[in-house]
This record gives sequence, C-alpha cells and structure tokens, in this order.
Amino acid sequence: MDQGNTTIEVQKYLRELGGDAPSEPIVRALLERSAARLQTLCTTMLVRRYPRLLRPPMSLQSEEMLSAIVERLLKAMRSVHPETPRQFFALANRHMRWELNDLARRLDQQAQMPELYEDAIPSPETSGSILGADAIRMLEAIENLPAEEREVFELVRIQGITQSETAEILQVSSKTVQRRLNRGLVILSEQLSDLRPPDA
Repeated sequence: MDQGNTTIEVQKYLRELGGDAPSEPIVRALLERSAARLQTLCTTMLVRRYPRLLRPPMSLQSEEMLSAIVERLLKAMRSVHPETPRQFFALANRHMRWELNDLARRLDQQAQMPELYEDAIPSPETSGSILGADAIRMLEAIENLPAEEREVFELVRIQGITQSETAEILQVSSKTVQRRLNRGLVILSEQLSDLRPPDA
C-alpha cells in the first residue's frame, strides 16, 4: 500500500484509541500496519546518523532496530495516545533517536574499558558517536528550533524523507513543508554562522 494509504490507516487506528476498546490490541494493529514506514525511518536514521552501528561489533540491522522501537512504542503508548499520524510518527522518531543513542553509548563504553587481561591487544575503535563541541552545538541548535521547523528538518534533512512524504506524514501541504524547512535553515544559519567556512 502507498504512503498515503498508510497515513489514512494510521489515523483510523488512532481514532479507535480514543474509544472504549482495550488499547493494546489497537496499538499492536497500528504498529503492524505502519511497520513498513517505521522500518524505512529506522533504516534512514541508522545509515545517515549512526553508520558505525552497522559494522562489527554491533552489526545492527534495521529489522533488529524496528523490533526494539516496536517494544518501546508498546510501552510508551500505554500512557501516551497520539491523536494524529503526525504525533505518532514524531513519537516514533523520538524513540528511534533514544534507542540509537543508547546503543552508541553502550558501544563507546565497551571501547573505552581498560584492558584487564591482554595489555598487548590494541584498543578497539570507538563508535564514532563521540561528538566534538561544534557537532554538539549543531545538535542543540536543531533541538531548539521551533517545534514545527524542527519536525520538518528532522524528517527531511536527517531522516531523508522526501518533502511530499513529509507533507503526508504531517498532513500539511508540500508548500508548508518547504516553508517550514526554509525557516528552520534560516534560523540555523543565523545561530551557527561562525561555523560557516570563510569562503561560503
């Protein structure tokens, strides 16, 4: 089924969550119906932002990540009930970031442990998730964008979702997505202007 139908189906399940029926079967059906799009989001975020986790020793696969995200969402949606597809995918996006950050931290902690038995063994490389001051500044600037601009920026620029697909997820027009993305880029450009190369 295409992306538009997925959005319609997600909205139907979210409406059912507001009724009197037990919520867990509805949430499971919702996650099953949206699994393909969630896996696409998982794959995009993993490849674009955490490529080191794809390689040994972690060798993370998008299917494994999707399974962890489904478990997280099952727990989260016992108390949080998104009302729109936009809110649902924003919740999923947040848990994807948390899951990958947890895995990256765990990998870095393993890499930084002192050698207890074999001093001659070379230290393993880090996961690449240890960020410099400039990278931390950029992430904080993105996190501090106004909610609408941050949402569009994360979907389009970080997860690689097209503007038309983002419009479907957020249930707005493509022009609105473009306008919010442009506003976010202007804000980031102003806040991070000192990081721009001299000839930019």
